[in-house]
Amino acid sequence: MTTLAVERSIPQVRTAGPGFRVELIHDWDEAAAKLEGALAQGRTTPFQNRHWLGAWYRWFASNEGARPLIVVVSDARTRDVIAILPLSIQTQRGLRIAEFAGSADYNAPILGPAATGSPTETAAWWRHLCRELARLPGGCDLVRFRKMPAAMAGWVNPLAALAGVQPSALTGHLVHTGDDYDAWRYSLEKTVRKELERSWRVFAKHEGAEFKQVHDPDEALRTFAALEAQQSARMHDLGQSYSLDDESSAAFHRELIVRGLADGYVVLTALTSGEEIVASLLGIRTGSHYVMVRIGNAGKAWSNCSPGRLVIERTMALLHADGVRTFDFSVGSYDYKRRFGVSDVALVDLTAALSWRGWPVIIRDRLLRWFRRS
Repeated sequence: MTTLAVERSIPQVRTAGPGFRVELIHDWDEAAAKLEGALAQGRTTPFQNRHWLGAWYRWFASNEGARPLIVVVSDARTRDVIAILPLSIQTQRGLRIAEFAGSADYNAPILGPAATGSPTETAAWWRHLCRELARLPGGCDLVRFRKMPAAMAGWVNPLAALAGVQPSALTGHLVHTGDDYDAWRYSLEKTVRKELERSWRVFAKHEGAEFKQVHDPDEALRTFAALEAQQSARMHDLGQSYSLDDESSAAFHRELIVRGLADGYVVLTALTSGEEIVASLLGIRTGSHYVMVRIGNAGKAWSNCSPGRLVIERTMALLHADGVRTFDFSVGSYDYKRRFGVSDVALVDLTAALSWRGWPVIIRDRLLRWFRRS
């Protein structure tokens, strides 16, 4: 296993034109320690958490893959943070590409206290940021920011208004339940609601049938091992492309569980029958927002009680009682999400060429979008 090669070089700092200061840091632990206050108070996506990013940089950023690059844009006079961009530089077919780190379903800059959201301000620091990326040792040919929400709860993503932004091929999916969970449940189609009720009755008849939230780290890792095996088997049976059963992905999710279980950032729930794990759901929670990350179930032997949908509904009821009001089914369009009454969340992509090597990618992307529209 190749893990993060820690680079302790002095961060690069430049005054990026009138009013802005750009700092480039190549080690996440160093950046997180230095920016702890800004990260805690910043406007972030649920994935921009110290547990998620810390585990991702450890297992996916290496000399052989993605090089960490944490960009800090601040006010040149007050040093107050405007934006933090947790990125990685990857080399693909000879191109050096800057992307958001974390393999997350949603990406955006972390907005600091000095961010005004002004389009003029954003365009100014964005131009200077691209210039600094192009001046990195070895250069950077392309910026490719994908799956960016235009807004999250309480804040707007300033990058979503830049010239060159295009609609993403993916969408997010949210359910806002409000304070009355029963009222939301009765808003579902009658067939869906009755099927969930029937599924619980069928499941509950099995000896030792139980729904629970897993709090013990060792039990959580055992439960996640079952989830991995069930999800992998399901995707391969369907003949779909599946990339989560590689060594780095497994190590990342295990470290995420170990890091985030105790403080409630990681939520792992399961349907069990005795020692058998019938279904399990891994998610992350920030305040009243919960995101479903991975799900698995035991398959045909339990299909008469629809364990996948059942573990989702039981988890929603559990977390709603604890204050969660927004349930995020993340990206990927699947029929089961529609049954829960999700609302679509539009996402956007931003691609910018920083050298002549990046322009063929820009041209190809434009042609693909033209073909889709046609």
